[in-house]
Amino acid sequence: MPRLASTLALTAAAASAALVAPQVYARASARGDVHLASSGDFAPADAALVLGARVWPDGRPSRFLRERVATGAELYHRGDVNLLFLTGAGHNREGLDETKAMHTAARELGVPDEALVKDPHGYDTRESARNAWDAGVSSVIVCSQEFHLPRAMWLCRSVGLDVQGAHPPVLSTRWHTARGYVREVPATWKAALEIAHDAL
Repeated sequence: MPRLASTLALTAAAASAALVAPQVYARASARGDVHLASSGDFAPADAALVLGARVWPDGRPSRFLRERVATGAELYHRGDVNLLFLTGAGHNREGLDETKAMHTAARELGVPDEALVKDPHGYDTRESARNAWDAGVSSVIVCSQEFHLPRAMWLCRSVGLDVQGAHPPVLSTRWHTARGYVREVPATWKAALEIAHDAL
């Protein structure tokens, strides 16, 4: 019985390690290139890659989306980037335009229209990265929540982008933030499989 218990414990430990392996790799590969938006610890880049998120039925950006746009605006006003590449679903599951909400929020934050590019075909993070690359962008500062950045940066690197990550303050006591960290484990596995498939 002790031997069986030991075997089961080792099996469970191995399964747990396998489950989190892609997330561990993503975080390790992003180390040193992820910073709080207000830190100013960024090398200049071609653009801020502002990733889409939920929009409310009245067209207002959700808190996560507004934070992402505000992060990009902060990078622009500090001179780290000259362009915000606003990428998301132009027609999401609710029929709403994420990039329209992002554009409105960026203008409200003082970013001029000529510094804004809307990409309504960014239906997932890798597609957003590809679209930026195809638009002639070679280096980006990805703007998202901290929990999302390691995976997003890995996906950006997989399409050839030079990448850094910028995030708003981490509000770990919020339920949506905690859920975001949990959801990144399977999401990063999916990203790893996509990257591996395209490399074949």
